[in-house]
Parts: sequence; structure tokens; C-alpha cells
Amino acid sequence: MENIARTLMLGGIALFLIGGGIYLAAKFGIPLGRLPGDIRIEGENGSFYFPVTSSILVSVILTVVVNVILRLWRK
Repeated sequence: MENIARTLMLGGIALFLIGGGIYLAAKFGIPLGRLPGDIRIEGENGSFYFPVTSSILVSVILTVVVNVILRLWRK
């Protein structure tokens, strides 16, 4: 039961940090979701949006951050 509680708390902290990062990105004017390469198709009956470039950028940033944290943790 302790493992489940610990996992839920870490997940909550991670969601809090992600939300804070998105909030700060919006405050500083970083246009996540509106970068060149993001696909947006709008029609009469609906719309489709897929943030390709934003997803790649977030993936690269998270990869670098996780690698730095793991390298510091191993020492």
C-alpha cells in the first residue's frame, strides 16, 4: 500500500511541475502549440489540430532534463 501512495504522490508532484512549466511558458510568451510545423486543419464541420513541432520540442527538453537528473543522481 505504501508503494501505491508513494507513486500517487510522485505523480501529483510531476503533474504540478508540468502545469507550472506550462503556466510559465504562457507567461513568458513561449508559443507552445503555435509553432511552425504544428498541423491545424479547420473545416465547416470541425477542426483537427496536431502539435508536431511542439511535441518534438517538449520531448527533447524532457530528455535533456531527465538525463541531467539521472547523471547527478548516480554520483
